[in-house]
Amino acid sequence: MMKTAASCVLGLLAGAVIAAPKDFGKLSDGREAKVWRIVGEGGLVVDVTDYGGRIVRVYAPDRHGNLDDVALGWNTAAEYEKYGYSMGTLIGRYGNRIADGKFVLDGKTYELECNETSPAPRHCNLHGGPKGWDSCLWKVRETKFEGAPALELVLESPDGDQGFPGKVTMKVVYAVTADNKLVVTYEATTDKPTVLNPTHHGYWNLAGEASGNVLSQELEICADEYSEITDGLIPVRNAPVKGTVFDFTAMRRIDALKPRMDADEKLAPTTHWYDHNFMLRGAVGEMKRACTMRDGVSGRELQVWTTEPAMQMYGAQNMDGTLPAKRAGAMYPQYAGMALETQHCPDSPNHPEFPSTVLRPGETFRSRTEYRFSAR
Repeated sequence: MMKTAASCVLGLLAGAVIAAPKDFGKLSDGREAKVWRIVGEGGLVVDVTDYGGRIVRVYAPDRHGNLDDVALGWNTAAEYEKYGYSMGTLIGRYGNRIADGKFVLDGKTYELECNETSPAPRHCNLHGGPKGWDSCLWKVRETKFEGAPALELVLESPDGDQGFPGKVTMKVVYAVTADNKLVVTYEATTDKPTVLNPTHHGYWNLAGEASGNVLSQELEICADEYSEITDGLIPVRNAPVKGTVFDFTAMRRIDALKPRMDADEKLAPTTHWYDHNFMLRGAVGEMKRACTMRDGVSGRELQVWTTEPAMQMYGAQNMDGTLPAKRAGAMYPQYAGMALETQHCPDSPNHPEFPSTVLRPGETFRSRTEYRFSAR
């Protein structure tokens, strides 16, 4: 079968290489961003920018070897700054929500800025605050990781950053392997006790970005429990998924239970869709499969493996068809992609029953997530 135009162009960079960085545009404060391209031996191609450490593009082959970009996003740094949605970014210091922007550590109360205050009753620190790691320019250098071409991104977050204690040094490595894995590793240290919960906030559409919504694609989540939430989207307790609309223990269409969700007023705070934490099977630090997403038309499959204890599933219900896509003239509709964020639980500092997110001096935070692409 004839290759797509993207396949032909990317074929000029055959083999495991990292292309020279290119300009990615200016931000409103005059900072200039760059974008790097990692080309893996197996055909997977990943573009990464220093602005927020974002994954901008992921070209994955379908069952015929044709490449298409399966990551939602934009073509310039200015668009990411303008439109938001945490699109494709590294999240820090704390992924997801901390209720009322407060937590107690070693007897001291820390107050963070609440950057999500509407609609009521939402009132929390979301994704680290209004100037989280998504707004930073990371230091980037080319490297190798387990023999694969990789980019190392480093950020120093000062003591008091967005209200969080301690100076944190964060290192993230993006690597593309010969068997089409995008490997993301996290490593951090601190000089004071703090809390830390980094993640990657990518949106996936295995049919190709700007191809429509993902409702007919399939998903399996390796979790027997999910976190029930308040109207403010803060976890209350973990509950069994069995018998609920959160039961993805077997592969099924993402929208299989949509009529039931539309009718459930308890889901109104999330626009009757998914913005929930799932507790993964397996121990913290143990490499385990978190989920599998599949598109039957292209044959593409994405398995997410992680050492994290949980995963947030967010279904892009707030996109409304007015958000431009990377593809010229196209728009992102509601449910345009699926965010599958490997992490510790939301609001963990206020839930001693959840796995701890405390990091202390002398300790090193380490985490690994793999996005394993294939086609069938």
